[in-house]
Amino acid sequence: MRSVYVETLIDAPMEQVWWATQDPGEHRRWDVRFSRIDPVPGSRPARFRYATTVLPRLTVRGWGVHAGERQRPDGTRTSALRFGSDDPRSLVAAGSGHWRYLPGPHGVRFLTGYSYTPRWGLLGRLADLAFRPLFGWATAWSFDRLRLWLTAGVPPERARANAVRDVALRLLAVVAVTAAAGAAGRTSAALALVVATSAACLIPPHPHTPAARRCRRRPPDRLAARPPRLLEHL
Repeated sequence: MRSVYVETLIDAPMEQVWWATQDPGEHRRWDVRFSRIDPVPGSRPARFRYATTVLPRLTVRGWGVHAGERQRPDGTRTSALRFGSDDPRSLVAAGSGHWRYLPGPHGVRFLTGYSYTPRWGLLGRLADLAFRPLFGWATAWSFDRLRLWLTAGVPPERARANAVRDVALRLLAVVAVTAAAGAAGRTSAALALVVATSAACLIPPHPHTPAARRCRRRPPDRLAARPPRLLEHL
């Protein structure tokens, strides 16, 4: 299965990035992929249970086990994870991934690589053709949301409100332009719809609105994509 890769550059101290990503309560605030993250007390290695609201009234639950290396000789940090779900409604059966924290002159390169096995047989593999890119987009959007929080001081809750407002304004603009052109005929309305929709998708979002397009989606080197040895012990 093809792995998902996402990377962003966060201009913040390493300790702050580590705290915002390793603390379950803070992690849930910026990561749109999770509705709840509940640690299992006393577990070694550390375990947690998660819940994700896929659709209204449809919440799938799963489990995870993770470990981190906070102090490495080269100054980097690593976190490894295995995860899965026993919920038959979940497309994700089981998977693994990692986070890397690479300090540099302009901040911390925070990156992830992960993959998973879908369930439901052939139907699941076909559904995953659409789900995996969407999952990757959600990861990138969440990473940019984290970056805005730690570098620009935009809380995750405000960033979400900014995103909702941004989408609403773009949709309103498309409807208004199409309606105005509709007075000239169906052909003009159809052309206006195409042009307005293209513009709505291409215009960059406000600097304080999360955007997946700001994140790197392909690994720049082998180190970034290679799973850490820490994963072997989970």
